[in-house]
Amino acid sequence: MLEKTKISDPELYSIVEAELHRQEKNIEMIASESTVPIEIMELSGSIFTNKTLEGYPGKRYQQGSENADKLEIEAINRAKQLFGCEHINIQPYSGSTANYCVYSTVLEKDDTILSMKLDQGGHLSHGSKANFIHNFYNFVHYPISMDTEQIDYDILEEMAHEYKPKLIIAGGSAYPRLIDYKRISDIAKANNAYLMVDAAHIIGLIAAKVIPSPVPYADFVTASTTKTIAGPRAGLVMCKKEFAKKLDKGVFPGCLGSMHLTTMAAKCWLFRHCASEEFKKTMEQVLLNAKCLGNELENFGFRLVSGGTDTHLLLVDLREKNITGHDLDETLNKIGLTVNKNQIPGDPLGPNETSGIRIGTTATTQRGMKEEQMKEIAEIINLAAENINNSDILNNLKERVNKLSSEFPLYSEEDFKYLNVK
Repeated sequence: MLEKTKISDPELYSIVEAELHRQEKNIEMIASESTVPIEIMELSGSIFTNKTLEGYPGKRYQQGSENADKLEIEAINRAKQLFGCEHINIQPYSGSTANYCVYSTVLEKDDTILSMKLDQGGHLSHGSKANFIHNFYNFVHYPISMDTEQIDYDILEEMAHEYKPKLIIAGGSAYPRLIDYKRISDIAKANNAYLMVDAAHIIGLIAAKVIPSPVPYADFVTASTTKTIAGPRAGLVMCKKEFAKKLDKGVFPGCLGSMHLTTMAAKCWLFRHCASEEFKKTMEQVLLNAKCLGNELENFGFRLVSGGTDTHLLLVDLREKNITGHDLDETLNKIGLTVNKNQIPGDPLGPNETSGIRIGTTATTQRGMKEEQMKEIAEIINLAAENINNSDILNNLKERVNKLSSEFPLYSEEDFKYLNVK
């Protein structure tokens, strides 16, 4: 796949090759990551790279769009069938840009948005002061219950009545529980607000129909096409038919410029793949693995935020282990197990230290791992946390990780040959 690059730029090729070997040897458990099929990589670098195009099928600003039109129409039809949505725009470049496109569609500057706070499960693009978007709108954050560490719908309802938001956002980047979309939809309607669900993390589970879909209840559903859905680095926005024209105008020319046809081609392939029984079975196992891993971690004395998970994602409180998220994720990385530090609700530590880690089971499941391997991974995490300065034990744990990764390869031998690295 990189034969020409290997000859023309050996230095660059060696970096790409090293990254593939890192992924092959490590066990990836960052909740926002997955392993894409070879077809996604092929299409993400296809001949469509050469084509610049703006607008929509039949209404382009450049000639030579006949094949791109067919591509976009086919991708849209596949996506609508997959998600059961009335309208979808597949031009956004990422989940965050998909969110910005919705904002530009229905909001005016300084309108009020009600969203979840970053350190309670939300996302940077939902109004974090670290993100530029907070300068344009009045973001008010609804809290989760500190007793259950889940959304308190009564408080959300009270805040919607008090602040009269133009938009309510549900979903985030570190919320492990299912959301009552109907309840939030009722709250939004009662207060003349739009409802946007950010489904970036769980969109693969939704596509496989292993968890409830927000599509029947939300005015807008945004997502990235990476994470659980394991596609190219891009995004999408679904909406009710009544918002279709307004959304398309909000995407282009309202927010974005020329489209990325290569990732659009990859998305087109992805939407068909996600309708397969193979994908559904993988997503079912993702949920089983997350439950199993969570239970095992609890048996080792870790506390799970909200008491567990309904998705692919676990948020683990490390305070009872007297270790920070920063120290544990660095230690785990050294032995080949990749997670990420993450703040927990009410975290006394900042985002660079944190009292927690976030773990996901998508990439491990894609390699064929099941409950037996989750139990071993939980034991490895526990031993690493309790022996952070013991090099002998950490070296032994690294050998165990290497053994696991070799037993469950990243790609098949045939795929590795195609990637031109073996």
